[in-house]
Amino acid sequence: MTDMALDTPAGKGEVASPAKTRRIVLIRLWLLSVAALVLAMVLVGGATRLTDSGLSITEWKPITGAIPPLSAETWEAEFEKYRQIPEYQLVNKGMSLEAFKVIYWWEWGHRFLGRLIGLAFFVPFALFWARGWLTPRLKKQGIALLALGGLQGFVGWYMVSSGLTERVDVSQYRLALHLGLAAVILGALVWVVRDVGLARDRVHGVHSPAAFRVVSMILVVALFLQILLGALVAGLDAGLTYVTWPLMDGAFIPDGLLFQTPWFLNLFENVLTVQFNHRMLAYGIILLALFHIAQALAIRDRAARRRVIVLSAAIVGQAVLGVATLLSMVRIDLALLHQGLAFAILVLAVLHADANQRGLGSAP
Repeated sequence: MTDMALDTPAGKGEVASPAKTRRIVLIRLWLLSVAALVLAMVLVGGATRLTDSGLSITEWKPITGAIPPLSAETWEAEFEKYRQIPEYQLVNKGMSLEAFKVIYWWEWGHRFLGRLIGLAFFVPFALFWARGWLTPRLKKQGIALLALGGLQGFVGWYMVSSGLTERVDVSQYRLALHLGLAAVILGALVWVVRDVGLARDRVHGVHSPAAFRVVSMILVVALFLQILLGALVAGLDAGLTYVTWPLMDGAFIPDGLLFQTPWFLNLFENVLTVQFNHRMLAYGIILLALFHIAQALAIRDRAARRRVIVLSAAIVGQAVLGVATLLSMVRIDLALLHQGLAFAILVLAVLHADANQRGLGSAP
């Protein structure tokens, strides 16, 4: 089997061989499994954040750090390191060893899952490459995904290190970078899954109008920006303030949105402004989704209409869940569901936009 074996599926009048089809299925299952692990990583990371566990491990040891404390002495040594950072001294002073173990296991689990994702990607990738199952295009995509995964590990430590010296939590900028990169990785995995086995010139069904395709891409960008805004909200604990809806501080557009100077700092550091922007973008995404439904009803592509309806329903449900999370003072189960659904919606939007770009539609 040569490298070109998976470059295209069967052409006109051809039937893909069972061996080729099986290999395509296995590669897609591998990538989907890694994508599922990334989504799990996002949820565990959210729980780590919500339980204030992220600073419990104060060192970055990519290899030896996979082994947790196994004796009373090693537990005490880890606890002593934690006692030296501002979070313990200013927030958790007097914490018991048993309480420390709870937050330690959350952070250890988050890092361990990151290592597991690396292995789950690299080992099959190397095996498929050695067996000649990968096209040159898929090899390049796999290397790019590996690089993104390695970068994410570094960014994770870069984020944690921001809370070990002068702060009692991590930088909201670095948190947004970490979560945003996770969204990029998940979106890229899903896109590559769709790419496996498709010919570059293959068209299924009908092409959607250009305006429809543009709006589907704008939705992807808007949803990605909303995830970044959500990270800023989490990093500033902005969800614990102004816990009313639809008004904030008694007004739809509250005072104090631009009190900091220079003005642009309000976009990233003003708790009121960050939460306000998160709300406003949510309203904008809903309006864009409704407009997209109107576009879908005017075209011939039934598959595209179904995708838009599912995506729009998920967006509206996410907005309702966001309000419930706010009114509950960020109850952990609602907050995790809100974060997980945000990534699931991003996946739906990527799949929808990708199908439009490839012309993977259906006639009326």
